[in-house]
Amino acid sequence: MYTTRPSTRTLQIACATVAAALLATGCGRSEDSGPGTDAPAEISSGKAKGKVVMWSMGDEADKDLQSLAKKFEQQNPDADVQITAVPWDAAHEKLTTAIAAGNTPDMSIIGSTWMAEMAAMNGFQATPTSIESSDFYPGQWDTTKYKDTSYGVPFVADTSVIYYRTDLTTKAGIKAAPATDWDGYLKDLEAIQATAGKQNPKLHYAAGMQIGFNAWLFWLPVVWQHGGDIYDAETKKFTFDSPEVTKALEYYADVFKQRMAPTDKTDNKLNLQNGVIATLQQGPSTGGNLHKDVPELDSKWKTMPLPYAEQPAGLAGGSDLAVFKDAKNADAAWKFVRFLTEPANLAAYAKASGNLPASPEAWTEAKLNEDEKMKAFAEQLKVTKAPPAITTWQQIADTIDSELEKLAYSKATVAEVQKTLQSKATSIGTGR
Repeated sequence: MYTTRPSTRTLQIACATVAAALLATGCGRSEDSGPGTDAPAEISSGKAKGKVVMWSMGDEADKDLQSLAKKFEQQNPDADVQITAVPWDAAHEKLTTAIAAGNTPDMSIIGSTWMAEMAAMNGFQATPTSIESSDFYPGQWDTTKYKDTSYGVPFVADTSVIYYRTDLTTKAGIKAAPATDWDGYLKDLEAIQATAGKQNPKLHYAAGMQIGFNAWLFWLPVVWQHGGDIYDAETKKFTFDSPEVTKALEYYADVFKQRMAPTDKTDNKLNLQNGVIATLQQGPSTGGNLHKDVPELDSKWKTMPLPYAEQPAGLAGGSDLAVFKDAKNADAAWKFVRFLTEPANLAAYAKASGNLPASPEAWTEAKLNEDEKMKAFAEQLKVTKAPPAITTWQQIADTIDSELEKLAYSKATVAEVQKTLQSKATSIGTGR
C-alpha cells in the first residue's frame, strides 16, 4: 500500500496561533461546564435518525469518506449524512469561529494538534465510555485528550519513519538497514557522507533534515528516544533544560555542522528521489509519491523505524473525529463516529485513501503488513506519543522551529538555544 495524498503533517500548515483562538472564546458561547471535567456523552441504542452535518478537511469532497457515509445511511435508513469540505488552510479559523459563536456542525475531522486548544474552548463533547481506548494505538488516543479527558476518537494515524536509498547505502558498506541505535546511526550517516561525489557521484548529503516550519515534528521524538521530555504534566512545568534535550539538540546541530544535511530548504523528497540525499525521515505520503512518480525506484528504497537511544518513540500525528458541544444531532453524530472507527471501516478507508488507520485491528484487517515498506510504520505506531496537551502548544512549537533554525545555521550554540527554549516556553505558559 502506498499513499499519494498529502500527509496530515503537510496539512498542518493550517495551524494558527492559540492566542487568536482564545481571544475568540470571549465573543460567543457561554461555558456550561468546564473542559476537562465533562461527563462522557452517551450513545443511545437503536439506529441513527435525522440529519448529521460533518465537516471534512480538504480542498474537495473526500470521496472515500462519502462512500462510507452512504454505507452508514444504508444501515440507518432514517439518517442523512451531509459532509462539507473545508480547506485545511481555512479550517482552523473556521472551526474556532464556529465554536466561539456556538454555530458548529454536528461533528468534524480535527487535526490532532488542535484538539487540546479547541477542547479548552469548551467546543467538544467528551467521548462516550462505550468507545474503548484500547481499540486504538495509545499515542493516537492520547491526541484526543485534554486534562485527562478524551474529546474525540482517533481516525487517521500519522507518524514518520526513515526512508533510505539502498543503492546508496550499500556503496557505503551498509549491507542491511542503517543501525537502529543513535550512535550507530550517526556512524552510518558519516559512512554514507564519505561516499558523496565518489562511490555515489550524485550524492551530496547523507540525510535530509527539516529546517524552519514544522521542524519540531522531527526533533521532539529524539528527546523521547533519549528518555526525556520537554514538559512535565504533573508539575505543569517545561523541561527544556534537561540533559535529554541537550542530547537531542546536539544531534540536530551536529548533522548540519558536519554538513551531512542541506541547509537551503530544498525539497528533500525530490532530493531523495534524485539520489542527492540518501536518508530522510518522513511520513507515508513520501512512499506514495515515490511509487507514483518514479516506480522504477521501487526496488531501490526501503523504510525502517526511527533510531533510538533509551527507548523507541515517534510522534503521533494525524486527525481525530469530534462531536461538538453545540451539535444539533449529537446522538446520530456519535453513532457515525463509532461506525467510521470500526476496524472494518477504518481498514476500508485506509485502503481506499492511502491513510494509516489509527487502530491495530484495522491495520491487520487491511493487511498492510503484507507490504514490506509499511512494516516500519506498524512498528512506529506502537510507540508513538502525542505532544503536550496544552492550549499554547502551537506557540511552543513555533518557538522550537525558530530555535532549531538557529542551530542549523550556526547562529546560536546548543546551550544558548536550550536556555532560550526554557525561558520562552515558561513565559508563554500552558494556557487554560
